[in-house]
Parts: sequence; C-alpha cells; structure tokens
Amino acid sequence: MTRQVGDTIPESTFKRLTSNGIEDVSTKELFAGNKVVLFAVPGAFTPTCSDVHLPGFIDKVGEIKSKGVDTVACVAVNDPFVMSAWGKSRSIPDGIVLLSDGNAEFAEAMGLVLDASGFGMGPRSRRYALIADDGKITYLGVEEGRDVGVSSADTVLQKL
Repeated sequence: MTRQVGDTIPESTFKRLTSNGIEDVSTKELFAGNKVVLFAVPGAFTPTCSDVHLPGFIDKVGEIKSKGVDTVACVAVNDPFVMSAWGKSRSIPDGIVLLSDGNAEFAEAMGLVLDASGFGMGPRSRRYALIADDGKITYLGVEEGRDVGVSSADTVLQKL
C-alpha cells in the first residue's frame, strides 16, 4: 500500500558513498527533527532522470533550502558507486544528498516500486517527490507517466 500524506516515513537504511567509504543513512537519522525534500528517480543515468528531473533540483536547491528545508535528497535503486558517479558526472552540488536504495527496500516500504523488468532493469522506484516534516509526509507527488510534473522542483517549491 502506498504511503499517503500524514503517514510516517518508514524505517529503512540507505547507503551513501563518502570519502570514508560506504556509510549507512537511516531514515530516522535523515528525517527525525528535520524538514526534508526527497525526490526519487527510477535510475541514475537514465534520460528523463538525468536530463529533466535532476536538473530542476540542481537549479532550485538554494530556493528550496531557503524555505526552511534542512535536507534535499535524491534516492534511486542503484548502488552507492553508481549514485556517486552520477553525482560527479552531473556536477551535483553539495546541497543535494545522493542516497542508494540498492535493494529497493525503501521503495517497497513506501509502496512505490516500479517493475522495470521489461527494460531489463528489475524493480525500481517510481518517480516521485515528497516533503516530510519530522518524519511525517506533508506532500507526496507520484508521477503516473514518464513526464515530470508533480515531482518537479517547481512543484515542490509551490508546496513548501
């Protein structure tokens, strides 16, 4: 069942590649006591994710943070090495945290798994953006098709 506005972010653990190696980032650590914008993409290096969805957040991260947001994060069902390489290739600023949900555990807990087996990609996350305040979802925009609308940086800014 898909999480809804008013629900609590599920407990899960992301992976993140840092200068110290791979580190765990729990949802509790990320969301507790913080205002967080999290946007999810089906895959790093995929065309819509790289050319449409991500650039909006790169361009607007400063505006988003100026609205009282503590963390802007992007999550994908990719390993932390791929997420790091994607970040470097796209010059993702320090203001955006890249998180790996390599086994789609968070996507599943959110009820937002996309079956991309037909493309040889297996289970992925659906494209969405959410705003959470102290672990409670206050906005959740899940895309129904390939377009980026309800999960765009512009829409998130309007909802903040």
